[in-house]
Amino acid sequence: MGVKIVVHEKSNPSDPTAPKKWYASAVANGDLTFRRLSKEVADGSTTVSDTDVLAVLNDLIKLLCRHLSNGEIVRLGDFGTFQISVSSEGAETEEKFHASMIKSSKVIFRPGIDLKEMQKTLKFEKA
Repeated sequence: MGVKIVVHEKSNPSDPTAPKKWYASAVANGDLTFRRLSKEVADGSTTVSDTDVLAVLNDLIKLLCRHLSNGEIVRLGDFGTFQISVSSEGAETEEKFHASMIKSSKVIFRPGIDLKEMQKTLKFEKA
């Protein structure tokens, strides 16, 4: 089974007079809950229960929050890397810039090698 897509007609925001083109968007095919993920991880092991896995994953989230909020890059080996990114208003000089000019932040995830390889082999089909 492949990733389902739908196509939408969109105009070019930088050139509204240009002809519209059709672009693909991925469509979610259900979701995997935290609890079900922990159960699947536990099913692949003979030594831990899904409760144990759930506890470890909950601790992982707490630690990610702590270290990201301290400005650290969190590297989880072959899984990938998490880092904070910010968007701000511009200032005329460095001296005139202050933290209140930061408009938003987001968590950037950079996939590791296995996830990148998976992306190369994805199959797509229209929904």
